[in-house]
Amino acid sequence: MEKEVGSLIKRAKLKRCGSDTYPVLSMTMHEGLVFQNDRFKKQIASIDQSQYQVVYRHQLVESFPIDEGVLAVQELTEAGIVSPAYKIWDIDMNLVVPKYLEYALRAPRSIEYYKLKLRGTTARRRSISDFELCSMKIICPSLDEQQRIVAIIEKVQKVIIHKQKEVTVLDNLIQARFVEMFGDLTNPECLWDKYQLVEVCANKDDIKCGPFGTQLNKDEYTEDGIAVWEIPQINVAFESKPLHFITEKKAEQLKAYTIIPGDIAMSRKGNVGKCAVFPREYPQGIIHSDVLRIRVNSQLVHPIFMMYQFHFSEFVTRQIELVSSGAIMAGVNVTKLKHIYVHVPPLELQTQFATFVQAIDKYKLKVEDSLKKLEILQKSLMQQYFG
Repeated sequence: MEKEVGSLIKRAKLKRCGSDTYPVLSMTMHEGLVFQNDRFKKQIASIDQSQYQVVYRHQLVESFPIDEGVLAVQELTEAGIVSPAYKIWDIDMNLVVPKYLEYALRAPRSIEYYKLKLRGTTARRRSISDFELCSMKIICPSLDEQQRIVAIIEKVQKVIIHKQKEVTVLDNLIQARFVEMFGDLTNPECLWDKYQLVEVCANKDDIKCGPFGTQLNKDEYTEDGIAVWEIPQINVAFESKPLHFITEKKAEQLKAYTIIPGDIAMSRKGNVGKCAVFPREYPQGIIHSDVLRIRVNSQLVHPIFMMYQFHFSEFVTRQIELVSSGAIMAGVNVTKLKHIYVHVPPLELQTQFATFVQAIDKYKLKVEDSLKKLEILQKSLMQQYFG
């Protein structure tokens, strides 16, 4: 049975925070409402919170962009406060289970509806009118059936959250092991030898950014051939497939920009300094102009150790920040990067760390594979129950 959303909700009576004290709640893309102090390291709410709105338990909070399903039922506390920019709705709990309504309003069918009715030109403030929201229809079975559906979805969601936390624990374990084995590399009394980055490479051209300008035009991309590796692949440690390819002939012309297994690829724009080691089972490719290739001398340095030094050592990350330029879109100055200093412990110790990382990564892959299957199951259930 379908019902219009307007028969299930109505705009709540506005209550400002004033001089009262309430916990501040923030809306997040994937987690819904969260306590601001738990989620963010710094205060993002206005210092003057008198105009913030009070939201009570079981009320619906509508945020933006609406076409990404950014809304949630407040289930965290009896009363909290949210930004004046949000909309708050009362829910008729005699007709709909609040959590069921939230899932229905975030379902694929609802997202498609929002996209058709969008208004607003500001990218992150996309919304629809109250009339359009209330006119939308959702599948609305009996309350008992709604409770059953919510229980099934939340059971899957609970396992997903557990798996996500497990991945985080594994990542933290690698960082803890790094500190345990190599200590605080920012400490001036650190005993490990220091070298300029270029000194731990076999050749000065082993640190190189991708082809610029007319060396590689977009119209030279092909549907298959030699892969061009870009920032999106670095961000996920090369677990996503390349989007662009070039011919073997073009790759030969650009052979100076080849990336081979064991090379470290670094983002030189956007998320500057983000690194990944190019996997050993991959065929060689070409790096994009926004990517740096660092090919270390394997007689001195293990690439896995060096990659994590780029990520974990403040001594190194500060230097990378200093050799980057541009306020909005920073870019690493390659010439200066060659002369930053890195620590070089004994290769045997580096290799022990790399072996530990590889064991963790092997287990992490299994957890992530399980997580992907659970997320597919969750999407399937949302489609099945909400259309």
